[in-house]
Amino acid sequence: MTSTETRTTGKIGDSPLRPDGTLKVTGEFAYSSDLWHDDMCWGVTLRSPHPHARIHGIDVSAALALPGVHAVLTHADVPGLNRVGLEHLDQPALAEDVVRYQGEPVALVAADHPETARRAAKRIVVDYEELPALTDPRRALDEGVPQVQPGGNLVRELTIRRGDPAPQAPVVVALDFEVGMQDQAFLGPESGLAVPDGEGGLDLYVATQWLHVDQQQVCRVLDLPPDRARLHLAGVGGAFGGREDLSIHVHACLLALHTGKPVKMSYARDESFFGHVHRHPAWLRYEFGASEEGRLAYAKADILFDGGAYASSTTAVVGNGGTLGLGPYNIPSVTVDARGVYTNNPPCGAMRGFGCVQAAFAHEALMDELADRVGVDRVEIRALNGMRDGDLNITGQLIDSAAPVAELIRTVRDLPLPASPEGERDIRDLPGGASNTTHGEGVVRGIGYAVTYKNVGFSEGFDDYSTARVRLELTGGEPVATVHTAAAEVGQGLITVEQQICRTELGVDRVVVHPKNTFVGSGGSTSASRQTYVTGGAVKAACEAVRAAVLRLASARLGVGGLRLDGDKIVSASGEVLASLADVLGAEAVEETVEWHHRPTEEIDPETGQGNAHVQYAFSAHRAVVDVDVELGLVKVVALDTAQDVGKAINPDAVVGQIQGGSAQGMGLALMEEIVVTDGKVRNPSFTDYLIPTILDMPPMQVKVLEYADPHAPYGVRGVGEPPTISSGPAVAAAIRAATGKALRRVPVRPEHITL
Repeated sequence: MTSTETRTTGKIGDSPLRPDGTLKVTGEFAYSSDLWHDDMCWGVTLRSPHPHARIHGIDVSAALALPGVHAVLTHADVPGLNRVGLEHLDQPALAEDVVRYQGEPVALVAADHPETARRAAKRIVVDYEELPALTDPRRALDEGVPQVQPGGNLVRELTIRRGDPAPQAPVVVALDFEVGMQDQAFLGPESGLAVPDGEGGLDLYVATQWLHVDQQQVCRVLDLPPDRARLHLAGVGGAFGGREDLSIHVHACLLALHTGKPVKMSYARDESFFGHVHRHPAWLRYEFGASEEGRLAYAKADILFDGGAYASSTTAVVGNGGTLGLGPYNIPSVTVDARGVYTNNPPCGAMRGFGCVQAAFAHEALMDELADRVGVDRVEIRALNGMRDGDLNITGQLIDSAAPVAELIRTVRDLPLPASPEGERDIRDLPGGASNTTHGEGVVRGIGYAVTYKNVGFSEGFDDYSTARVRLELTGGEPVATVHTAAAEVGQGLITVEQQICRTELGVDRVVVHPKNTFVGSGGSTSASRQTYVTGGAVKAACEAVRAAVLRLASARLGVGGLRLDGDKIVSASGEVLASLADVLGAEAVEETVEWHHRPTEEIDPETGQGNAHVQYAFSAHRAVVDVDVELGLVKVVALDTAQDVGKAINPDAVVGQIQGGSAQGMGLALMEEIVVTDGKVRNPSFTDYLIPTILDMPPMQVKVLEYADPHAPYGVRGVGEPPTISSGPAVAAAIRAATGKALRRVPVRPEHITL
């Protein structure tokens, strides 16, 4: 990725044009799949066709004999530790004696043409002995089932106990809920280019979310120090959590070092479904006890996540699903048991909403049931029980900034509703659309609500930080700021935010965003809705350090103290303009690097689950309006309105864009998105059979942005990207229940769930 510069003005609170926006909509932006190098080879991965099998041998001779093939590699060719993993080093870079899921990488091929590489991969002969596969996570902890990992099938178990250990209430409601496996479905498949330097090291250009953790894993497998394996962010075509784990990284590097040639790898769409983790399927059992007026007295939850064959970030997903799994409600007594288990299903890990999405479907469905049972309006029961500033959440952590649950849910309720249909309707506005399945007969309208919350940043004692380097100097007689972070721009607009902060803090118009790479300290992961908070905090702190250095320089040159920077002017304490920023800088360049940490979190108590687990919370609410053809089971989402507290909208247009995109993914899970896995095998690895919402599926959205500043965060910001994914889906599901009168305890909701 080249340096990004813009002269477009825009400080904090403005909505400047994105410097990459025009390139993307005109098709001129260079994504990782566009990478090219003279004399490069193409890399291909051979993957297991079995969910569980023992490998007795691998014969690569026929593949090596094919003209144009430069290398065929197996685990025996790994020079370092053949293990990768975000939280547990439990996954081989290339399978050794056992494969644990369909699609596990077994061998690599490098050839001078991609078709040659694919043909060679088909010539590799692997002697498999199929083994019994564990594919039902509900049996993972039973006696006598296959053990997926040597240490057993339990990844993590979390327990939360608070309040009365044996609570009772006059009104009790309960349900079981199931959430299917969702894919991140980013449009740019995994791809990258590894370029050897001729001295035993290399440069890897790759689409990713976390350059430095990728680098650590690559170095471990290659047995190289960090300065010999340099990573650069290539153009990213979406991520949503699916690029936190490695994909082509190690494989391309192994082939490049072995051949001495640049190696490009780029997955086709079907391989992409096997090349990254997915959202955890979940099975949830919930019980609420309440007063006859509907005030919650206690809540119980048992949550099971299917982690698949390798841990990835299952440990943290269990942490989120457990500690946040009862929603943004004030509950005196709590019993939560959350588990993540290994199976021989595809590995699951990070996806937008990270454990909270699955739980929200259950707790919001149960809130509706409670409201109906006690005869309270579904909006008002949420307002009655909603958290407020000063409450304690279920881990006993003080909510020490705004928690406007009641305001959010009432705000969406009070937004104008779409007009009730009258007369003959355009079939494109009906369920089934242009397929002409109905002209309005059998169509029933329903309205549903949901309110949820999500932690921002990493939790449970993780030392979450980011690094920023800011340089200020004259270029062509004009002050120019250059900001360098390793924080990945994956489409969310971080580069614009970095520029806005520099303009605000340094009073310059021209801001260059340095290419993202590992030549500066870690920016952390572009996940957990954390980058504007954490990397924004680092850029702000680095700019403040640069500004202080500039003022010291000005004081020395002008012989005056008490100076401040006002725009691009040096101003005295009395407000007199003494010099321009350009005059003070002259031939000097001022550069500062800052590693910025947010306030610490802590590990929760292993027995009670109590503790200050999270650094910040973000709240959102949705109202969905749907038309349902109750005879055919088809659904048309008519409106999907939302309100969200963002603390401070750094870039208001980008905030709304994030809310719209997150809402689309939540709606997709409620209605259509599911990786179908039967006996450990994926049945629909394509966008023909894995459906995602298109522009024709998305309804109009009314978006209300609240700005209650978090006093502990830079500029008062709150993370934005994940909350809309959490509350949108449950609102859609609630609206379908309202239209059909059916319980609908599984998502995605399929036509047969409505009609049968």
